[in-house]
Amino acid sequence: MSLKDEDLFKDAMEDVTPLKDCANIHWLKSPSPKSPRAFEDDAQLDNPLTSGFLNVIPLSLPLEYKAEGIQQGVLDKLRQGKYPLDASLNLLRQPVETCRQSLYSFMLQAQRDNFRNLLIIHGKGREDDAHANIVRSYLARWLPQFEQVQAFCSAQRHHGGSGACYVGLKKSEQARLENRERHAKRSR
Repeated sequence: MSLKDEDLFKDAMEDVTPLKDCANIHWLKSPSPKSPRAFEDDAQLDNPLTSGFLNVIPLSLPLEYKAEGIQQGVLDKLRQGKYPLDASLNLLRQPVETCRQSLYSFMLQAQRDNFRNLLIIHGKGREDDAHANIVRSYLARWLPQFEQVQAFCSAQRHHGGSGACYVGLKKSEQARLENRERHAKRSR
C-alpha cells in the first residue's frame, strides 16, 4: 500500500457524503433544531410571492426600501453595514422560481429564529435585462410583501456591493420583552 498523501486522504474520506445545497444559505448563528423539513415543504404551498409581470429596476437605481414609520436613521445604519449580520442567502445563478422558494423558506426560518439582519446575495449584471438584475428586481418586489421586513438596501462593497442587499427585520415579541426587562433592571 502506497503512503501518498492522496491515498491517505481518499482512505479517510471514503465514507463521507457531500452536503446538499449547503452554499445557498449561510447561518451565522446556529439555526433552531426544531425546524423539520416537512414544515418548509408545507409552507411552500402557502408561498404568496408572485412571479408574474415585472417592472425591471434599472441598474443605475440603488435597491432601497423603508417601511412606513421606520426612521431614516435605521435605513442609514443598515446601508452603512453597522448592524451585525445573522444569516445570508445566496441566490447567484439560480432560476427565478428557485429564488422565490428559497427566499420564502429563508424568511420563515429567520423569523422563527428571531434574526434581525440578513444579507441576500443576488449578483450583478452588466445590462438591465441580465438575470442577476431580474432577480434583484424581483427581490425589490418580494421583500416588502413580508410583514416583518422594516427596510432593505444595497450592501457595502465587502459584502457584495450592488450585487447583494441588507434586509432589516422587526424585533420579535420575545426580543421586545427581553429588551424591556433588560432596560427595566437598569432603571431601578
